[in-house]
Amino acid sequence: MTGHSEEEATSQSVKEGREKRVSFPPDEQMVSDFVERRTELQEADSLTLTDIILAYKQSCEKHHVKPNSKALDQLKQITCVTDRARCFDLSGEQLDYCSCESLEEILKSVQFDFISLQGAELEENGASSLLDMFLYYESATHLDVSSNSGMGFSGWLSLSHLLRQSGCLWRLDACNMPMVDYAAQALSKALLTSRLTVLHLENTCLSGKPLFTVVGALKRNIALQELYLSENNLNGYQDSMQLGDLLKYNSTLKTLDLSNNTVSDSGLEEICDALSSQKTGLRALILSNNHITHLGMSHLQNVLPRLKTLETLNLGKNNLENRGIHTLKESLMINRSLLQLGLASTGITCEGAVTLAEILAESPQIQRLDVRQNQVLAGGLMALSLALKINRSLIRLDLDQHLKEEKEDFLVATQKTLLSRISDLCAANATAAKGTALRPASPDPADCAETTYPLPTQTAD
Repeated sequence: MTGHSEEEATSQSVKEGREKRVSFPPDEQMVSDFVERRTELQEADSLTLTDIILAYKQSCEKHHVKPNSKALDQLKQITCVTDRARCFDLSGEQLDYCSCESLEEILKSVQFDFISLQGAELEENGASSLLDMFLYYESATHLDVSSNSGMGFSGWLSLSHLLRQSGCLWRLDACNMPMVDYAAQALSKALLTSRLTVLHLENTCLSGKPLFTVVGALKRNIALQELYLSENNLNGYQDSMQLGDLLKYNSTLKTLDLSNNTVSDSGLEEICDALSSQKTGLRALILSNNHITHLGMSHLQNVLPRLKTLETLNLGKNNLENRGIHTLKESLMINRSLLQLGLASTGITCEGAVTLAEILAESPQIQRLDVRQNQVLAGGLMALSLALKINRSLIRLDLDQHLKEEKEDFLVATQKTLLSRISDLCAANATAAKGTALRPASPDPADCAETTYPLPTQTAD
């Protein structure tokens, strides 16, 4: 579908040249359209899975395309066509316009929790047609259109309509494709009224004007709760100023992932200034791998005691060193909201581990601490072990499990003993915490979707 203007798009037919046309009516026709759609859904309810597969194969024959074997295999796994199926995964499939058109026989009969079109090589007409179908049939609650750089103007416009009008879509992944001007404009217009609560825009060349455009809409958005902007080369100057404005004016955002950018110490200052002005603020801030140093910790030091909602802070893969941990010491002792602290690969040695042990001894609420990929030897492990005899909240302390070289051989054996003791003490805290008022840690990864979480999962060393 091409050639329609933004103003006329909501009323233009989205499937030209076919027997049945799907269109988006003006407001005064919404009631009659609802009745028509309800009739269609009732008719679909009477279909069997065999009927749906046959109709899809006939549609493929009509459009002169081969039935998609991946789609057929997934259809055969569906047990109830009247409930949303878990997943419709078309990632990596080459979907041209006719392939997209033939999928309507599936979409009109089956709805899904998650539809993945990642890397499906969508071109403009096919993307536009398919996204219009998703809107009309309310096909998905979670949609992944990542790695489809050929969607074009019409494809992004249809995606904008979907985001603005869908009553069920709560998560969108649109990663690994450049956020060109028309895409940023279409997305920002949708975000003004969208019901989305989770948005992934990793690796979309968002730095500069696109970020300015998207943030302009997000400052007025009242629905979005999680925003993932990893790997966008966001800098510590204009980009961080925009992110600061976002945090100042948006009161609903709960998770902000800025990992793998170049926010640096200057950008962290902008973010901390914005956090200090929040009344109801972030719960998770992910700043791993952002060229932040110990100098930037002074900005966090000033704001941490005032934060009442921040539960997860990930500073991993930044060169904080022992000096940075020491700078944060007093503010972390004062803060009473933080549950998870990520400090993996931050240049910490035993000196920094001792500082962390002092923090743990004073903290009544922290539940998880990640200090993997640091040079923490027996002395640091001993301090952490002693702190855990006092601390009752920490249920997970992530440490490298391989034994590290020491000046004395007996200290290597001591490391093994201390690692086991720390594990036992955390397990005891976890057991004691069951049935208490301790807040839960981060949720498990969702089925059928790759999700970015504040702290990495434990991996074998």
